[in-house]
Formats: sequence, structure tokens, C-alpha cells
Amino acid sequence: MMDIHQILKLLPHRYPILLVDRVLEIEPGKSIKALKNVSINEPFFMGHFPKYPVMPGVLMIEAMAQAAALLSFSTLGVTPDDKTVYYFAGIDGARFKRPVGPGDQMIMDVSLLRMKAGIFKFKGVTRVDENIACEADLMCTMRTVA
Repeated sequence: MMDIHQILKLLPHRYPILLVDRVLEIEPGKSIKALKNVSINEPFFMGHFPKYPVMPGVLMIEAMAQAAALLSFSTLGVTPDDKTVYYFAGIDGARFKRPVGPGDQMIMDVSLLRMKAGIFKFKGVTRVDENIACEADLMCTMRTVA
């Protein structure tokens, strides 16, 4: 398990783009289960959409990528520094099955499929109330920046 204070030590993201509130389970080298509580106070709901607030799909994908980053750091046994950036390298098979809105709790299950030459490949599935909201294959990499 990881609370928000531990997450903040590992991820460079901050409000409003930090999209992981808690890690429920983590098995280094295998999988992570994380959650995001979705609130009506999220800034994107003002424009997406004012009369029917829906979380943008790209942010659901981003939330899974942030969970994947936490799994990567745990798998490698590293704490990233200010010169380490975790990037998307690809997104495949993204599907959105149900809208996510205010009051929902996203449970993100991300599994490490493979890790080779600094490229990580994951399978991510996000559920709300046991129903799949989003799924995608994610490829990510870590880079050192000057």
C-alpha cells in the first residue's frame, strides 16, 4: 500500500494532473492496483461537459500511466530524482466502455507485461463499481534530462 504522501515523493505530478490518490496493492515486477477518487471539483468538469460532467478519456489513460510509473519504480527499486522523466512511448488498444463522472471511484489495475531495453509494456484496466470504464496497452520509458 502507498498513501498520497508516498505517491508525492515518487511522482512529479501535482494538482490538477496528479491522478492517483492511493495504491491499494503492489507486487513489484507484476502488478499494481491504485485508485482515483473523482470529484465534482475537478477543473476539467467545468468544460467537459458543463451539463453532463464526464472525465476525459485521455485523463483516464494518464491515470493508468501514473500507476504504471509507480509500478516501474517499485520494480526497479528506484526513487526518481529531479532529472528523471517518465514518458509515454505508446498507447495501443485504448477502449472506453463507460463514462466516468463526479462521485465515481476509479480502480486501476495495471500489469507489467514486459520490460526490455528501458521500455516497459503494461496492460491497464480501469473499473468503476466493478464495470470496465477504460482499458489500454501502455508503453512507457524513463529518461534522464539535463
